Amino acid sequence: MCLAVPGRVLEIEERDATRMAKVDFGGVVKDVCLEYVPDMKVGDYAIVHVGFALQRLDEESARQTLELFENLGVLEEEFGDHWGKAAKDAGAERPAGTGLPADGSEKEARS
Repeated sequence: MCLAVPGRVLEIEERDATRMAKVDFGGVVKDVCLEYVPDMKVGDYAIVHVGFALQRLDEESARQTLELFENLGVLEEEFGDHWGKAAKDAGAERPAGTGLPADGSEKEARS
């Protein structure tokens, strides 16, 4: 399933003549294109679909949506540990180079 998920803009940069941002989706950080919403600023929330920010969203709406998605298990489905799940389903060990960071967070492994 592909969802439009709210996320908070952490940093913005110009990359190959394209305005890009690091966006936090409740602990998962991804690169997002800001070309459709050029006035986004650090700290703003955006609705993001397939790597593109589509519109600005107020913080309360973003938090409520993220909480709802979390309760429904949608965030795990969208951003979950796919390497670990595939290995588990196959009855195998996690593939080399796909381990989680030493601090136990999955944030870096997913970005």
